[in-house]
Amino acid sequence: MNNHKLLIGLFAATLLSGTVHASDKSSQVMTIEDLFRIAETNSVQLRPSFSAEEEAKREITVAKSGRLPDIEAKLSLSYIGDGFITKRNFSDYQKAPIPHLGNGLGINVTQPIYTGGAISSSIQLAELKSTAARYATELNRDNIRFQLTGFYLDIYKFHNLKRVVENNIAQAEKVLAEMKARYEQGTALQNDITRYELLVSNLDLQLVKIDNTLDILNHNLVVTAGLPETTTIIPDTTILTRSIPVSGEEWWQTQALENAPSLKLAQSGVNINRKAEELVKSDRLPKIGLQAAWTIDGPILVEVPPIDRNLSYWYVGLGISYNISSLYKSNKSLAKSRAATKTAMENLDATRENVSLDVRADYIRYLEAYEELKTQDKSVELAEKNYQTISTRYSADMALITDMLDAANSKLDAEQQLVNAKINIIYYFTNHNPILISYPCKSRR
Repeated sequence: MNNHKLLIGLFAATLLSGTVHASDKSSQVMTIEDLFRIAETNSVQLRPSFSAEEEAKREITVAKSGRLPDIEAKLSLSYIGDGFITKRNFSDYQKAPIPHLGNGLGINVTQPIYTGGAISSSIQLAELKSTAARYATELNRDNIRFQLTGFYLDIYKFHNLKRVVENNIAQAEKVLAEMKARYEQGTALQNDITRYELLVSNLDLQLVKIDNTLDILNHNLVVTAGLPETTTIIPDTTILTRSIPVSGEEWWQTQALENAPSLKLAQSGVNINRKAEELVKSDRLPKIGLQAAWTIDGPILVEVPPIDRNLSYWYVGLGISYNISSLYKSNKSLAKSRAATKTAMENLDATRENVSLDVRADYIRYLEAYEELKTQDKSVELAEKNYQTISTRYSADMALITDMLDAANSKLDAEQQLVNAKINIIYYFTNHNPILISYPCKSRR
């Protein structure tokens, strides 16, 4: 038991100094920004987003290929059977020998000149989809950063809670040793010793639970970041000393509305649907293309009897086509596209509202965390004074063991709440802006 506590003490001292022994190669002190950089390249959860981005970029190349000419070449060899001729009433049947070997060779080139905006709209639509894929990656990246930030801050919190519990165990064992000495002198009861041993036992159990929680959080953190599972992350102990912006809620709202990936993605949805409307409208316009072709066929079957020779010809010209059915078919497609655009715009409004509500809630909690920190600072100070007073009175036989237990529990609770309050300030600020942990602004304090 003593060896175990010695190891715990050494580990806590290492955490407070912000260094790791070189022999513990699996433990690393990392800032949250370090984890963000590692996750950018190693996170399994980000890979599908990167692949989707690459796929969207390829789609732009495919759309641009619509500007290139269409070139069609054909080659055919065939066996032609003999024909026959008759009168119009199918009488006077006569066999018509035909050369049996048929061949054909042709090349046709069509260069689009005007497509009613279909090609340019397709390219722009592909570019918008590529932009949306990038915003989707940013949203996924931010979600992963939120997870990493949460795990990281929780690990920091529980490391500090562990230190608090260890300090309380050390103090409790010191009081317990004093009780045993007084018991031998006949000035303390065995029941007092038992009750305080129960306190130490509960603290030991709490320490085990904290270690288990740290193990779970560390595993979640390294797996999400794409690090080896044997890695132990030790948070940067300077995280609580970093400067955080003084700006009010308006700044929070502005930053969120300008930078939130969810809003950018929703806006991309509106742009994509509007461009899809233009693409549908292009079906109602004529298509113009420059055409050139060359062909050679044989035998010449349009003559009677057929001529066993090849006929070759070529031409260049301007081709105009118009899909008349689009006049009554495209209306339904256009109505569908307009409905999709309306849905996308409503989704944008809903997303903007949700972001605004979330930011306001986090800003209020952010201010609340500062007030909580002030309160908990004072609570720890009062709890420490109370503990020292009760401890002195107990040593002078002027207080009961229950008073000591209450004072010890109050002190432990106040110290734990102080740790939580410090972490909550960072948590609520980074909940929508995890990259702003190192934002270069003045501190509120």
